[in-house]
Amino acid sequence: MIGLIAGSKSLPLLFAREALRDGRKVIAVAFEGETDPAIEKVVEETIWLRVGQLGKMIRAFTDRGVKQCVMLGQIAPKNLFSVRPDLRAASLLFRLKEKNAHSIFGAIADELQQDGVQLIEPIPWLRPWMPGAGYRTGPKIGRQELDAIAYGFRIAKELSRLDIGQSVVVKDGTTLSVEGFEGTDACLQRGGDLAGTSGGAVAVKVAKTNHDLRFDIPCLGPRTVEICANSGIRVLAFEPDKTLLLDQPELEVIAGKLRVTVCTATGS
Repeated sequence: MIGLIAGSKSLPLLFAREALRDGRKVIAVAFEGETDPAIEKVVEETIWLRVGQLGKMIRAFTDRGVKQCVMLGQIAPKNLFSVRPDLRAASLLFRLKEKNAHSIFGAIADELQQDGVQLIEPIPWLRPWMPGAGYRTGPKIGRQELDAIAYGFRIAKELSRLDIGQSVVVKDGTTLSVEGFEGTDACLQRGGDLAGTSGGAVAVKVAKTNHDLRFDIPCLGPRTVEICANSGIRVLAFEPDKTLLLDQPELEVIAGKLRVTVCTATGS
């Protein structure tokens, strides 16, 4: 048996299907207004909560004998500021000097551990959907794009080191946009707009150094490719072995149709 803290989008569903294929029963904690209701059709049991009900979330697992859990999917940034925390969540937030994704989710992992529930990496179940070096779908690219990818990779790594974001959009040796609290999609849209009518921008997404994959796996999906195409971004590059391609078959079809290259990135 394994617990699933399920945020939005398709990643929790992907994990649940893979875990079931592996013979594991999945108990899911889902969040009103965030989690796809389709999760109920995949897992053994779903417990619906509001964002911020930390005590109830932990009890949902301990009452059912869950000893290990994973955390997957997003919570909309705007909801993190409108959350009504219960006493346990309020106490956790009060103790934190820095309130970013890693500090908050790391503290949640500590709270789970105190009650005998270990937050683990979901990678063993998701590895088939995390391409290694040399992956590419979509049109071939040349030296100019490869140079832009290498430049963007270095900028994105430094950005992530500062705990600001993990994505950048670059063009002709210029950084057009960097990811902030609003997320990857908005970064892509801003960067594409700044690239001008000629387009040709390159987007790069990386993992943080010493990235904690228990609660933050870099992800790209078909919607990401569509945003790139609509914003005039020609290439979407990602860090190999650390980035999950959601709905990969659909992503590859869309990349070919919209003429967007999706490929792995390096810093050289």
